[in-house]
Amino acid sequence: MTLQELKPLVTEITTDSSLSVNDRLLAVCQLLEKEVPYYNWVGFYFKNGDKNELKLGPYIGEPTDHTIIPFGKGICGQVAVSNQNFVVPDVSAQDNYIACSITVKAEIVVPIFVNGLNIGQIDIDSNTPDPFTEADERFLEFVCKKVSSIL
Repeated sequence: MTLQELKPLVTEITTDSSLSVNDRLLAVCQLLEKEVPYYNWVGFYFKNGDKNELKLGPYIGEPTDHTIIPFGKGICGQVAVSNQNFVVPDVSAQDNYIACSITVKAEIVVPIFVNGLNIGQIDIDSNTPDPFTEADERFLEFVCKKVSSIL
């Protein structure tokens, strides 16, 4: 299934008011991990109250010890500060990278904005070197817009 073909399914999930917000977020993670072969870990991190840190939300993939990430630390923490997408084609080339698994080769993180504020992000790890394209960035921006509408 192409990224374009996934858009209506993402919309369907995010607008399903019979599910809780957390269940919808988990369903989005499950859909992306299942349908995009190089999305091997898909999860959400959200700003942890008034603290300058991110807290792990719903995700699908290998368990992670990184349930709290300080702003500025790792790729996710950098996105919390920069408010910009961050595509990492080769995680081994990043100085400020938090390793979740030795199998991870690449990562993409796209922020989620609500009323202009960066309140979280979608984080995707890939076991494939350099798999992410501009199409992935645009698609994940779409996903984040849909997610922001239910937060």
